[in-house]
Order: sequence, then structure tokens, then C-alpha cells
Amino acid sequence: MRCGCTVATVNFTRKSSAALVASAAPLLVMLAACGSDTETSSATTSTSGPDPFSVPSIAETATEAASCPSTTPAIGGTPEWTLPGATGSVAVTGSTEKTAPSVVVQAPFSVTETQVQTLQPGEGPVVADTATVSVCYMGVNGRDGTVFDNSYERAEPVDFPLTGVVKGFQKAIAGQKVGSTVGVAMTSADGYPDGEPRAGIQPGDSLVFAIKILSAS
Repeated sequence: MRCGCTVATVNFTRKSSAALVASAAPLLVMLAACGSDTETSSATTSTSGPDPFSVPSIAETATEAASCPSTTPAIGGTPEWTLPGATGSVAVTGSTEKTAPSVVVQAPFSVTETQVQTLQPGEGPVVADTATVSVCYMGVNGRDGTVFDNSYERAEPVDFPLTGVVKGFQKAIAGQKVGSTVGVAMTSADGYPDGEPRAGIQPGDSLVFAIKILSAS
């Protein structure tokens, strides 16, 4: 199989862009409700409909006082984190006050152990493993480099308890300082071991997230 280099930014062209944008707000809820059998409903700011997951909608919990930068980053800069995987590689540059992050994937990218890298250290308090946090984030599938969720594109952060998200997110954020930008390359076991068809995630897919920690309580 030939490997391809894929650049993932807020302007990334996706195979199912409309469907993912419509379901983008519930996607992090899917992270939070992995393994739950309870059902409820939620709505995004742009669409509404049934949501088969058990935590409040992101539209209901979004931090209104802050926003995520949505300007496309400059091409050709030096990445803050370059990680060779078991297959492929990834290069991550965190967001700035004005620009979104960049994730460059040499696909297919996979890891056998979840890796976390502080891209830009913050100066706030350390995030407890039981905290509720507000973050900006972008998620990329290592298998093909597609962006499957992106709060930078929506220009709004999301709030969630670390006790309610998948292990990869917990490992990425807990112990970091508020204000930090963080990269995480997570195994399928720490993300969606059974896959998530709504996001195009298949069993075994390694995922890459670029995260900005805005606050924690």
C-alpha cells in the first residue's frame, strides 16, 4: 500500500462534510458516553434531532465567553510534535490565538501505545483527573487523515467532565496546566475499540487530537 501525506486543518475537504458538520456537536458526546446504554436527546446550534447518547448536548454546555480560532494556519511551518508510528507518522502544530491547529498525517498512521505531547505549556492550574474542562479540539483519523470532528471549525469550545470521556482524552488533558495546547495520538483501545460509523471510525483506527485547554473546574 502506498502511503499518502494528508494535511488536516479547519479547511480540510471531507468525504461526508455535511453529515459530519450536522453531527459534530454530538460527536464529543459520543466520546463521553462510550459504553453507555442510556438514551437522551440533544441539539446543535445549526440542526436538531435525536441523539442516542446519555450526556447533555454540547450546544447546551458550550462556553459562550470564549471562542476557538478558525483561521487556517500557515503552510510550511515547523511542527511542534513529530511522531513516527507503528505505521506512518504524524506532525502536529497547536493552535494560536488566531489560527487553528494543523495535523499532517502520513497515512496510514497507527500507534500501539497512546502518546501525549504538550505542544505549548499553559500557566494555569493543573487539571485534575476529575475536572470538568472547556476545550477547543480537532480530531483526525490516522487511517486516512480525515478530520472527523472539529470545534475550531465551529469556532466554539466544548465543556465535558474528564470522568465521562474515553481514556485517550483523559490521558491527554489530566495533569496538564490550563492554557496548554496538547497533542495526543491514541490507540483504538483508548478511543473507539468497536469503531464509530457516524464519524467514519473503524475498529482498530488510531486517532490524533490537537487540543487547547481553556479552563477547568
